[in-house]
Amino acid sequence: MKYLPKKPLHWLLAAAILAVAAVAAHAAFFSPPEQPAFLTSQATMADMEDSVLATGELDAFELVSVGAQASGQVKSLYVAVGDKVTKGQLIAEIDSLTQQNTLKTAKAALRSMHAQLTAKRATLRQQQASLERQKTLLKGDAGSREDYESALADRDVTKAEIIALEAQIEESEVDVSTAEVNLGYTRITAPMDGVVVAVITKQGQTVNAAQSAPTIIKLAQLDTMTVNAEISEADVVRVKAGQKVYFTILGEPDHRYEAALRTIKPAPESIESDSSSSSSSSSSSSSSAVYYIGQFDVPNPEGKLRIDMTAQCTIVLSEAKGAVCIPSTALGEKGPNGQHTVRVLGKDGRPEMRHVQTGITDNTKVQIVQGIQAGERVIVGQALSAEEEAQQNTPRRGPPRMGL
Repeated sequence: MKYLPKKPLHWLLAAAILAVAAVAAHAAFFSPPEQPAFLTSQATMADMEDSVLATGELDAFELVSVGAQASGQVKSLYVAVGDKVTKGQLIAEIDSLTQQNTLKTAKAALRSMHAQLTAKRATLRQQQASLERQKTLLKGDAGSREDYESALADRDVTKAEIIALEAQIEESEVDVSTAEVNLGYTRITAPMDGVVVAVITKQGQTVNAAQSAPTIIKLAQLDTMTVNAEISEADVVRVKAGQKVYFTILGEPDHRYEAALRTIKPAPESIESDSSSSSSSSSSSSSSAVYYIGQFDVPNPEGKLRIDMTAQCTIVLSEAKGAVCIPSTALGEKGPNGQHTVRVLGKDGRPEMRHVQTGITDNTKVQIVQGIQAGERVIVGQALSAEEEAQQNTPRRGPPRMGL
């Protein structure tokens, strides 16, 4: 039997390698190109709101400076800071000796006027009787006309004096009433229910009400607080009374107080300054931010909220519960019909273009009203290949320095 010569082993290995390479080249040539990788984000369900942020300051719903309208020494002070008072409650008393003496003098003058009026009326009755006698004598030619005219003049003068005395009595009655009011001013009472938030004048101090009413205490209603929120001129055009608003305070950042916007002042607070009309102030105000005060009220039954606290306010312009939302970066061009284009990753891994109707946005997410369902993945960017990522991470070096 004739044996064929055996081929060397390395020739067999080379043939196998060539066959594998041929198969790989054929697969690479006829297989579809690799799809690029995308950065995607899933459309989710969330509560959305379009809002305006503002910084506010808490104030009492009503704050009254209770002053003195009478001059003198504060003889007694019956309240302290933090006391709750009711309307009409006695707060302080001012030494009333001067006012009492003034009232006594006015009453004495009034009694004197009444006595003079009584005397004049008696004189009038006597003169009226004398005039009647002179008239009877004149008719019987028993008296002279001169005596009759004299009696008539005396009667008329007395009538005029009575009219003057009646006017003086009215004036004296006004003096008495004024003196009684001034005496009442020495007893200072609470004009409303509230809490004493400040005591300005201490017991024993002397107050002078001749020029202005000095403040004794400050009384506030704290069961309801008012928030004065500063709204920038860029946002105030979108804000109106009645919109929902909530805020937090520094001491309770996780607790939300809710209310409704009551009013927006039509002009900034700088309008209250007379100097704002000058050229220097107008030039400075033009370069500074302008804020308008929005006010709303919030119940304060527990007394946690206090005057001058800082409030971080959020005014809700619109809101949507359980809305389909995607990142704002996924939005494409906006068409003439108001719809945006969004690339959505299909089930086959290929991107498809969608036209969607958007709703409210919070600058990071946007509501999708129509065009995308929750759970679908939207394309927000394209991932880099390993080679591109390596190129970006490789630091660039400048040309080598030449030695001297």
